[in-house]
Amino acid sequence: MARAFTPKVITANALLEGDAVWFTADDRWTPHMSEAEFITDEAHADLRLLEAQARQSEIAGAYLADAKEGPNGPEPTHFREEFRTRGPSNYAHGKQVDNASRT
Repeated sequence: MARAFTPKVITANALLEGDAVWFTADDRWTPHMSEAEFITDEAHADLRLLEAQARQSEIAGAYLADAKEGPNGPEPTHFREEFRTRGPSNYAHGKQVDNASRT
């Protein structure tokens, strides 16, 4: 028996920045998971993933990631995606700098 579909978001790595990005409902790549399209239908998720994967000049490695609805938009359900929301960890840049200035 197949596993029941759980909500997803589409994520990838931006080619120019190398940072994790998420696909939005209006076909943009955003560095903020909370802005990602929250997908609850499996057929729609498969179609949107194909659309995202076709944008090879912008991203690499697009895939569906489990998500849950949070108060400000989609949130990760797995530590891998939680880690990816924080940005590269080799030194403070990108999201790490942005997040530090918000606290």
